[in-house]
Amino acid sequence: MKNITIVGAGLVGSLLSIYLAKRGHKVSVYERRPDMRTANISAGRSINLALSDRGWRGLERAGLAKEIEKIIIPMPGRMMHATDGTLTFQPYGKEGQAINSVSRGLLNKTLMSAAEQHPNVTYHFNQRALDCDLAATTMTFENTETGEQSVVQSDIIFAADGAFSVVRNKIQHTDRCNYSQEYLEHAYKELVIPPGPNGEFMIEKNALHIWARKSFMMIALPNTDATYTCTLFLPYKSTPDVPGFDQLNTEQDVLNFFNTHFPDAVPLMPTLLEDFFSNPTSSLATVRTYPWVRGNVALIGDAAHAICPFFGQGMICGFEDCVVLDECLERNGDNWEAALDEYQQLRKPSGDAIAQLALDNFIEMRDKVADPQFLLRKKIEAEMHKRFPELYTPLYTLVVFTPDVTYADAYRRGKENDALMEKILALPDIANTWNTDAAMNTIKEMLQAR
Repeated sequence: MKNITIVGAGLVGSLLSIYLAKRGHKVSVYERRPDMRTANISAGRSINLALSDRGWRGLERAGLAKEIEKIIIPMPGRMMHATDGTLTFQPYGKEGQAINSVSRGLLNKTLMSAAEQHPNVTYHFNQRALDCDLAATTMTFENTETGEQSVVQSDIIFAADGAFSVVRNKIQHTDRCNYSQEYLEHAYKELVIPPGPNGEFMIEKNALHIWARKSFMMIALPNTDATYTCTLFLPYKSTPDVPGFDQLNTEQDVLNFFNTHFPDAVPLMPTLLEDFFSNPTSSLATVRTYPWVRGNVALIGDAAHAICPFFGQGMICGFEDCVVLDECLERNGDNWEAALDEYQQLRKPSGDAIAQLALDNFIEMRDKVADPQFLLRKKIEAEMHKRFPELYTPLYTLVVFTPDVTYADAYRRGKENDALMEKILALPDIANTWNTDAAMNTIKEMLQAR
C-alpha cells in the first residue's frame, strides 16, 4: 500500500482517487476551494461538459456509470441557429449515437461523494498548494482560512491541479523539461437561459445549440433543471470586421451586440445583462509539457495537457489518463517507476493530438458549420460511413464514439480523411450525384485504393 497525495479535487483528481483506492492505496486529496457540496460557490466560468463514449469508459471502469446516468441529457446532434432564426439540426453520428450534457459542478460533487464512500480516500479542503519538493516527495499547503502551513510527505504525488499547476511549475524548472503555454485570442463568458414559466425547456432539449458567426460564436447546453448553460466565445480585442469583448462596456453595447448577432436568443435570456457583467471574462489556453513524471511525482489531466474546449474532450482526456494509468499499474504491479513511465509515454502523443484537434474544431464550429461545401462533405461522409463502415470512419466519430482509437491515431486518420475528401469533392457534379450508387461505387474504389 502506498500513501498517495492528489493535488486538486476536481473531476480528474476525484476519479483518480477512486481508482487508486480500489487498488488498496491510502489517498489524501487536497483542494484549494471549500467543499462545493456544502459551500455556495457560483460557477461563473464553467463550460458545460459533453460526456461521450470515452468518458463513459472511465466512469464504467470505476463503477460509476449508473450513478452519472441520472444527471445527463443526451444530445444526438447540434442545432444551428442562423441570424434570421432558421434552425438546422446536424446529427453527430449514426442513429442511437449521442454525446451527453452534464453540469460540471454536479458531476464533480457526484464524484467526490463516490470517492468518500471508500474508506481509503480523505478530502482536505481550503488547502492551497504552495510548493512541491520533487526529491523528497512532499507538498506544502496553506490553509486558506487560517493561513497555517503544513508539509505533507507521501510515497507518490499526483498533480491534478489544473492548467496553472503549482506542481508542474516545479517540474518545468528541472533539466530537459519542455513546456509551452499558448493563449487563444478568444475569451469566454458564461450566460444562462432559464426555464420557461412552467419549468419547461425553452429550446430543443436534446441538442447542443450553436450560434456560429464566423469568427465568434455562442453555444448552449441543457441542464436537468431545464436551464441552459450558455457560453459566448469572442475575441478579447475587436477588429474592423470582428467584434470583441473590449467593445462591450455598457448595457446598451451588450444589448446591441446580442440583438444584432443572436436575436432569437435575447428573448430567452432575461438575466443577460446581469450575467454578462457579473460573470468573469475568462481566458482559453493550450498547455503542452514533457516529461509528465519526475521521480514519484506525476501530472495528470489539465496539469499535463490543458486544452481548449472545442471538441468537448478536456475532461474526457483526463478520464482517459486515469484509465491508462490504471492499466499501467495493472501490468507493472508494484513497479511504480515502470508504470509511471509507461503512462506518460502512452498518453503524451494523445494529449498533443487532442489539443490540436480542439483548436481545429473551433474553426469548424464557428466558421464552417453553415458553409454549403462543409455541409455537403458531412452528408457524403455520413453516407460513406453507413455504406462502407469498414473502409471509412469520420474524424468526429473516431474522436467521440471510438474509445479504442487513441487521439493520436484519430488525428492521423483525420488527415488521411481530409486528403481523400478533397478528391471526392472534386468529382464532376458531386453535389448532385453524391448519394447515387454510381458515385458511391466510385468512392468505394477510391477508399480501397488509398
